[in-house]
Amino acid sequence: MMEQRKLKIRDLTLRDGQQSLFATRLSQAEIDKLLPYYKNAGFYIMEVWGGAVPDSVMRYLDESPWNRLRSVSKEMKGISLLSALSRGRNLFGYVPYPDSVLEGFYKEAIANGLNVMRIFDALNDIDNVKESIRLINQLGGVADGAVCYTVDPKPEAPAEKPGFFGRIFGKKAAEPEKIFTDEYFVAKAKEMERLGAKIITLKDMAGLVTPSRAASIISKLKANLSVPVDFHTHCTPGYGLASSIMAILNGVDILDTNIWWFGGGSAAPAIELVYLFAKKLGVELECDMKAVGEIRNRLLAARESLKDFDLTPKPKPFDPLNDTLPAEVNAQLDRAVAAAKANDEATLLDACHAIEAYFGFPKPNQLVKDAEVPGGMYSNMVAQLKALKAEDLLDDAMRLIPMVRRDAGLVPLVTPTSQIVGSQAVSVALDRRKGNPDYTTKSNQFISLVKGEYGHTPVPVDPAFREKITGSPVEKPYDVSSYKKPENPVLEDLGGAKLAANQEEYLLLELLPTVANGFLRRRRTEEFEAKKAAEQAANPVAEVKEEVVAEEPVTGPTLCAPMGGRIIEIRVKPGQAVKKGQVIMVYEAMKMENDVVADRDMTVKRIFVKPDEVVGTDALLVEFVDL
Repeated sequence: MMEQRKLKIRDLTLRDGQQSLFATRLSQAEIDKLLPYYKNAGFYIMEVWGGAVPDSVMRYLDESPWNRLRSVSKEMKGISLLSALSRGRNLFGYVPYPDSVLEGFYKEAIANGLNVMRIFDALNDIDNVKESIRLINQLGGVADGAVCYTVDPKPEAPAEKPGFFGRIFGKKAAEPEKIFTDEYFVAKAKEMERLGAKIITLKDMAGLVTPSRAASIISKLKANLSVPVDFHTHCTPGYGLASSIMAILNGVDILDTNIWWFGGGSAAPAIELVYLFAKKLGVELECDMKAVGEIRNRLLAARESLKDFDLTPKPKPFDPLNDTLPAEVNAQLDRAVAAAKANDEATLLDACHAIEAYFGFPKPNQLVKDAEVPGGMYSNMVAQLKALKAEDLLDDAMRLIPMVRRDAGLVPLVTPTSQIVGSQAVSVALDRRKGNPDYTTKSNQFISLVKGEYGHTPVPVDPAFREKITGSPVEKPYDVSSYKKPENPVLEDLGGAKLAANQEEYLLLELLPTVANGFLRRRRTEEFEAKKAAEQAANPVAEVKEEVVAEEPVTGPTLCAPMGGRIIEIRVKPGQAVKKGQVIMVYEAMKMENDVVADRDMTVKRIFVKPDEVVGTDALLVEFVDL
């Protein structure tokens, strides 16, 4: 008797699931409640770290990313492999790091319990991942090389020639060359395997892999690679479940899923639906579905704790081991399987959508499907325009994405390039509204991308465009020798403590300087105040009230925050004369850094903010005196 084929599962619930659906707000306390039940689930891999986790847990939850990794490792060691997601040379940030930072980070992560590092590069530039693959293997981890899936932008509609004969005989615009073919992805995967990757993942961050494309790429990866192949996708535009079925049919070794209450929508498919299909296909999931049910029963409470960030309809409760499927749903499962085997994409999608609709999962996002952009990129553009009170420009900005993407070297739309391109499309739309030339306003990250600091783009950037954006037509890669290690200042106001108390805290300063600065300062403040309270309890003294000084009214020209964001750097001082166009400060909004410049010659009178401070839209930043 032929042995039943087995499929390994990578559970994404505690990282990508909560990041996709609930803005990465799942607290350590909620995770700790779930871990005892994960022990029996038998997942091959659990993704628990990386992505937005290190930033978000510090920024929003005031928790230590290292404590999160240690906590999960303590419970799951020897049971499931723990994985994280990193952006190759960018790690978790938006800037490239030298090899010394990569090595320090990977060494600390593996020492704290990490097993598998999924490494991707937003440009699919192999040069940006090869050192990470080497280091992970050398340090005893498992290097998982992720090839980022993307599609060629839709051709722009040519301007119609006037008149009858112009319409008949006018030249048709040439169809752009297809770059992102199956062979493109296979070539990238083979190169990663050659460099030492022990797993290859087709990473579909926007959920744009159609079922037929999943079948063709996965089958070619299996034919060309000797290491296990993993498939990672999302359900945002409605392909996720159907494409996962096609991946299973075409021999994928590992499938990424979430558990019911954290699945579907903008997240990966729910394992419970995958289980139903696997049974029909004669495939055994290598996990304990009874234990998965125990986790599912407790995940609902975890989801309730995230209600302030829960904008997705909840599915109906469902237990695939004990609940009876209605005949019509079972019929749709059979219809979907038959369609998948016949490579009938339309019928397969229709059946999968009917199944998801029955259980109450979100409908496909038609806008994301048509625009072919990640959901996070779209929501970021909406938020940016809302902050600028220019929501009516959304359609214009969306139409500009293909142009910006081509100008920048046809970059894949994955973090961070998706946010860079989306933010720049918004800026171009605003430039046009103001009557300014395209690219009058550009973020520092867009300049770096076009300059070449992020790596080699899939197609070369036009030198004339590079000169327009950066001032030079010459491609300039990131100069690792220019990297400046962040300062670890002594905080005199907090008893002379250093900002980072140890190596792992200093690594946070290196990787995420802006958010880590505030996070670490809060830790030192807590320690200082606890020490001061203990001293006061031991030696009570009379309280001295500070005299309140009335604040001087603002009378001169001011500089206000263009939208809610964070102060990165202040480059002027009170009393300093500044010239029109001079950089006053560097300001981060929507994860993009922008130089804020003087609009005329003035003298700085007062500065109302300090580095790392978070401010709201229109917050007062600087007061000037006219010369």
